[in-house]
Parts: sequence; structure tokens; C-alpha cells
Amino acid sequence: MGPPPAAPQGPPPPAHSHRHPAPGWSGPLPGGRDTSGHIQLPPGGPVAIPAPSPPADSGTGATTLAVLLIGPAGAGKTTVARHWAASRRVPTAHISLDDVREWVCSGFADPQSGWNDHSEAQYRLARRTCGFAARNFLANGISCILDDAVFPDRPVVGLGGWKRHVGPGLLPVVLLPGLEVVLERNAERSGNRRLADEEVATIHGRMAGWYGSGLPIIDNSQYDVETTARVLDDVLARSIASPPAW
Repeated sequence: MGPPPAAPQGPPPPAHSHRHPAPGWSGPLPGGRDTSGHIQLPPGGPVAIPAPSPPADSGTGATTLAVLLIGPAGAGKTTVARHWAASRRVPTAHISLDDVREWVCSGFADPQSGWNDHSEAQYRLARRTCGFAARNFLANGISCILDDAVFPDRPVVGLGGWKRHVGPGLLPVVLLPGLEVVLERNAERSGNRRLADEEVATIHGRMAGWYGSGLPIIDNSQYDVETTARVLDDVLARSIASPPAW
């Protein structure tokens, strides 16, 4: 008998498997089990502070950055974040924590029904998922803006978790219009996104704790979405030049 037949060869590797990762990355080449797109994602790697390339009066320009837009329900966080992301001239993604939380269908723990171990666990899971997504986008050269109602007086839903999951390069900005504006905008919402007036007032009052925190605050009471996004871009440019301490 002759020699046994040779083992069948698998299909050739995809063309992108031979591309090199982003500059500065010293991990394994793309093609491992943790790759995304054609860039190897550093495991748990924090987002670095962006370099202050554009002047402060010209907006963020082409800078790749990660932004956290904070504010109460009805502040316009999601709408402004989406508009800012869509209006940049470089690839930018929008990640809404509320949207990610609602990926859970059966068994969704709605915080409006009471903050408990289940709602806290789902919040933490959603925040970790958002952080992974942000690092993934950034590793592939795509900026991102996240939005969440982060409270200054509650560590569980505070900045510490975002800093841990995204990194010290995350740039937080607070969107805080007046109470009457927030109540009016909340009244236009539907489903579980609409809160009782008393709850909106309580949340708005607690958000006032951001004053004096050192974080940039935008009062968009008199701004439309486009103007608010433009002001946000200017604020971010100043934050890149001089990052807030948080």
C-alpha cells in the first residue's frame, strides 16, 4: 500500500489576516479570537488621552476621541449625541446606554420599577458592554460618543465605572438645561423613556451637583439641536487642549 493520503487543506486565510495592527500595538497580529474588523483589540486597554491637534477655536476637527455626554432625562442627550456624531467629518459612532440596557427583552429590570440588585446588575453589564464597544470602535479608528444619566452623588452609576471601562481619555460633558425645558421635553417622550414629573424634577435637582465639579456644563435651554452640537464640539476642543480632572 502506498502512503496515506495527505490531510485536506483548509481554505486560505482571508486577505485581511495579513494586515498589520494599529501603530503602537505590540500584541499578536490580527486573526486571533479577539480580533474585530482588521484591528487587534488590546484586551481591556484604556483609551488614551487624545493629542491636542486642532486649535481650541476650530472644534475637534479630525481628532479620534471618546466622549461621555451626561444629563437628566429630557436634556436631549441622545438626540444631541447622535447629531454630533453624524455631523463630524471623520467616522464617529453613537452608543446610548439606555439602548444597550434594553437589549434585554425577557427579564428586563426597569429602574423605574425600583432600583434593586437586578436593575443594578443589568446597568453594570450594559455599561461594561458600552465600554467594550467604545474601545473596539477606537481601536479601529472610529470616534464614539456615549450618553448616560450619570449622577454625581451615586458611585454605582457614577463616573468611576465609565473611567474603568473606557479609560482616562474619556471626555465627559454635562448637558443641563433648565427644569421647565426638561419637563417639557420629557412630556414628549413615550413608553418607559417617559418619567413622572416628580422623578424628572428629582433627577434634575441631583444633576445640579455637577456644578463646581470641574466638568464642562452646557445649558442648552435656548439652543436647538444643531447649535447644541456645535457648542459641544467647541467644548470638547477645549477639553482636548486641557483635559478636565475627574
